[in-house]
Amino acid sequence: MRKKILQPKFDKINPELLAAMDYEYRGKKIEVTIETDEFTCLCPWSHLPDFAKLSIIYVPDKLCVELKSLKLYLQSFRNVGIVHESVVNRILSDLTKLISPKEMHAEATFNLRGGLKTTVKADYEK
Repeated sequence: MRKKILQPKFDKINPELLAAMDYEYRGKKIEVTIETDEFTCLCPWSHLPDFAKLSIIYVPDKLCVELKSLKLYLQSFRNVGIVHESVVNRILSDLTKLISPKEMHAEATFNLRGGLKTTVKADYEK
């Protein structure tokens, strides 16, 4: 018998929490790195928490992401059943839509579960 897969509940992830601010040094190429080892979401099958180290690296164009808003946005994943690949793609999609950077890299390394460690990486380039 095939196990029923729960669909991710994206309606609980709240990209409206994200805010952007002007990049004061337009034309100057810099790289912004944001990291946290406190990212959490739920396994869509067991509903147990998944913990990950999340890294977001981007080169701003005209806008930067405001950090407090990013923290609140990331916390909105906490009670969402979502697979690891969808986490990274969703974060990359929401952030590139918000600030339209020149380039962005998102990476999450999830803690061991059942002896397996998962790292998911995704890139965006304008």
